[in-house]
Amino acid sequence: MQGGSSGIGYGLKYQARCISDVKADTDHTSFLTGTLSLKEENEVHLIRLSSGGTELVCEGLFSHPNEIWDLASCPFDQRIFSTVYSTGESYGAAIWRMPELYGELNSPQLEKITSLGTHVGKIKCILWWPSGRNDKLISIDEENLFLWSLDMPKKAIQVQSQESAGLHNFSGGAWDPHDVNALAATSESSIQFWDLRTMKKTNSIERSHVRNVDYSPKKPHIISSGTDSTVNLWLASPSSGDELTLEILVDSPTRQRDPLLNSYSNYEDSVYGLAWSSREPWIFGSLSYDGRVVVESVKPFLSRK
Repeated sequence: MQGGSSGIGYGLKYQARCISDVKADTDHTSFLTGTLSLKEENEVHLIRLSSGGTELVCEGLFSHPNEIWDLASCPFDQRIFSTVYSTGESYGAAIWRMPELYGELNSPQLEKITSLGTHVGKIKCILWWPSGRNDKLISIDEENLFLWSLDMPKKAIQVQSQESAGLHNFSGGAWDPHDVNALAATSESSIQFWDLRTMKKTNSIERSHVRNVDYSPKKPHIISSGTDSTVNLWLASPSSGDELTLEILVDSPTRQRDPLLNSYSNYEDSVYGLAWSSREPWIFGSLSYDGRVVVESVKPFLSRK
């Protein structure tokens, strides 16, 4: 089934590539997104879906000192988030906090809680524990996985373990919300699965040319995006009790049990960011490189039983 994008839009001032669901905001459908400008002062936008579900409203606008290449919201405090950034010469990562009364300030300033300074290679992303209060984070650079422990009261962070990926070239990853011991890392044209208990690779899927992927908080729906300016909604239909995996994203005309429910194709640029709402599991946000945020509903394309 093909279909153009008919969602609710919001435009950023500059190019961008990252969007995150604000899991800790249980009262609103909220997203964080950040810009990627080499010459201008970059911005972090806190946007919320209006109560009527008809528009996206900017609830907070914050200056960020560098290009934002990755952004992720803390699952237990809606004012805290992480960014991976570039100064133009090097990459870094930090944990930030919004001011408490940011909505009442003319120019609210972000507080840097701590930095993740162990990386030697080009850092790609930071992943928070999927849900609830936990001090564990993961950071991924081109060749390594780091497991961190964050001490928020002391504003300190410490590496607990590190695993080298050898010749693999990591580009990103996602923490499985259905299994906190599992991590999927994208590496060139493959997706690698890692067991966080042993920090070892357990499996991989080759030829999975996917730019980004996100799981619905409720199985069995997945969204994927790539450089073809399209977001795809998939239905996984595991049989015989099989677990939901990313295998349905591998292009195969014989996979009749995993149909494409819809393609959202009204984008003018590559779609780099995806974030499924944890508060409303039938809604997701996407971000294309031209700075366009679109919130879509998957409800019209779900099976009515």
